[in-house]
Amino acid sequence: MTGTYYLNLNSNLTPDAEAAREDQLLIAALQAGDQSAYEKLIVRFQNPVYNLAYRLLNDQADACDVVQEVFLKVFRNVANFRGSSSLRTWVYRIAVNESYNRRRWLFRHRRGETGLDETFEDNETRERALTDSGETPFDFTMNREAQLLLEEALESINPVFRSALVLREIEDLPYEEIAEILEVSIGTVKSRILRGREALRKALSARLAPQPAIQLVPRPVK
Repeated sequence: MTGTYYLNLNSNLTPDAEAAREDQLLIAALQAGDQSAYEKLIVRFQNPVYNLAYRLLNDQADACDVVQEVFLKVFRNVANFRGSSSLRTWVYRIAVNESYNRRRWLFRHRRGETGLDETFEDNETRERALTDSGETPFDFTMNREAQLLLEEALESINPVFRSALVLREIEDLPYEEIAEILEVSIGTVKSRILRGREALRKALSARLAPQPAIQLVPRPVK
């Protein structure tokens, strides 16, 4: 069974409302089994999902594996999607969860260790005000060398903070949507982002700190 959908260019809806309408039409087409809708979904989300997974895993092959798993889960579960969140939020939530799962699997199988779950969970559940000053670490990424340095620093921080940081600073998502994707409160999202920024600053500072100069000790005169 195939269905059709289109974007009404004469609509008086706001851009957000129009985007929501387009999502609804795409979801309806997916649920109806329209092959072109599957192609449109992949074209729309393949690169964003890959970029998100890569930022969380820092490995191209692992990110590609996550992309495949994400679309498999979307295709298998789209019939049960009821629109309680936006399509992007739903897809990104699957991507974040699959990246976490992939990271756990890699750690256990490549290093032969278990019990990593506790390092993925943020014990901070209180919503408290945190101050943040100065430019974000992302502001200094002016060239490829700096970007590589940033990727290495991102890899070193807690994955819980990293996911919130990537969704906010790189994907440029609003706090409300990040909260839906991560299934936490907005206060927790803000806390994780600020703590992630601080951890990232420390990691970058350690990498950018000048190495101590070699000091030549004069030999005693005999």
